[in-house]
Amino acid sequence: MITSTRRVSPDKPEVRIAFSLDESTELKDDEDLLPSFPDLEQQLQPVLPCQSVSESVQVYKDHCKMAKEFHEVKNEIALLEDRKKELIAELVEDEKASMEIARLKEEFRVLTEENRTLVNVHSQRSQQLETLRVLSQKRPGSS
Repeated sequence: MITSTRRVSPDKPEVRIAFSLDESTELKDDEDLLPSFPDLEQQLQPVLPCQSVSESVQVYKDHCKMAKEFHEVKNEIALLEDRKKELIAELVEDEKASMEIARLKEEFRVLTEENRTLVNVHSQRSQQLETLRVLSQKRPGSS
């Protein structure tokens, strides 16, 4: 059996052609076809086994299984990297919010202290004004 896999262009899927010059040989099922693992480099792709050697068939099946697992792990890594980017963006936003909260707390502290000072000054001035009124009323000749 002759199997050929070719990619017409990078954005097109691979085209797989399998044929036999021996009329008695027929493809048994899809497992006999060379599966395509686009995540693997060409030299790491599983090669069809020698059907008459059980070790060759087992190595082929193991290789295909590992290639599928590699593909799944690679996809999971991509998903985790995307999630990492999302979390980093959230962290940056949280840090900005924390900085804004700290700035607002400091501004509140300063304004509270200023308010306290102004209230004290107002109270002192009110007392002084009241003292002056009392003194002005006690003076002879004042109205």
